Amino acid sequence: MATDFKRGDTGINTAEGQISGPRAARLAKQRLEDQKDYESKRQKIQDEYHRGALKIDDKFGGSATDQYEAMFKATTVGLVTADEFKKARVLAETGVGDKEGGGSGAAGGEGGDSAGGAEDAAARKKKKRKKKKLISTLSFGEEIEEDDQGEGGGDAEPPLKLGKKNPNVDTSFLPDREREKGMRDQREKLKKEWIEEQEKLKMERLEVTYSYWDGSGHRREIVLNKGITVGKFLEMVRQQLSQDFSEMRSVSSENLLYIKEDLIIPHHFSFYDLIVTKARGKSGPLFHFDVHDDIRLVHDTRIEKDESHPGKIVERRWYERNKHIFPASRWETYDPQKDYGTYTIHGGEVNEK
Repeated sequence: MATDFKRGDTGINTAEGQISGPRAARLAKQRLEDQKDYESKRQKIQDEYHRGALKIDDKFGGSATDQYEAMFKATTVGLVTADEFKKARVLAETGVGDKEGGGSGAAGGEGGDSAGGAEDAAARKKKKRKKKKLISTLSFGEEIEEDDQGEGGGDAEPPLKLGKKNPNVDTSFLPDREREKGMRDQREKLKKEWIEEQEKLKMERLEVTYSYWDGSGHRREIVLNKGITVGKFLEMVRQQLSQDFSEMRSVSSENLLYIKEDLIIPHHFSFYDLIVTKARGKSGPLFHFDVHDDIRLVHDTRIEKDESHPGKIVERRWYERNKHIFPASRWETYDPQKDYGTYTIHGGEVNEK
């Protein structure tokens, strides 16, 4: 709503104004001219605004939303109650709906076929856009081909060509659950077979020839399983020797030593351990327990012989008394991590008095 703007009178036509002189008259005249210029510019802007609005309405006819907003605003100026506000909204929507219905009916009478065709075309375009989005997000070739065949028509897009895999490419480095599961099962199977085989090997019978040494040798033989430890072997030997040597009846197996190839074998080692690892001693192999001639009697000492002589069974106290005398001076505790070199029968004494 336009508001008139008018400056107050300066009183130049009064007696007081006439006394103010020509300068006041000039300023008053300038203000009048400025007011006229302002009024003319304001009127010009209003005329241009109305002409532009009319041209837009004539060209586009105005949308239903704009008409609804204009009608609603016109009926709800100022303070209104809630009931009046709701009633104005209903009346505006009803009026715009009736106008759109009449216009669409007239248009349908003039060209119903063209309107129906336009709606079908719009529906097809919308469906195509939806299908393109589906193709871009999914990779199921069968579903894409079915959609293309279902649409049909000349406007149907060609089916999407999916890349083919090369069967000759090595994919062994890629993770494969089935292959990994098969490998785990195979490892478990081989592990189980190996354990069973080792248990059978431990149960095999072994004939061991030994010599009870108290300064001179007393050879005996005993049969046992390969899985027997040296400690259990010494207990079996003690029971066997107690029949012929009374001192063996009062001694414990823990106080007996088993010396094989100048090495004192600890009680926790088993014959199976010595055989499987093919352990070597200072004067011969530790994994042979059959009887050969003493390698100390072989004349050609330059040739290493794969022969062994019976292990010695001695009391610990006898060893403590005679460890400075040959052959006890060469004896030392067996260490599986140590390399004892080539077989020798003299030298290398470790205990000297």
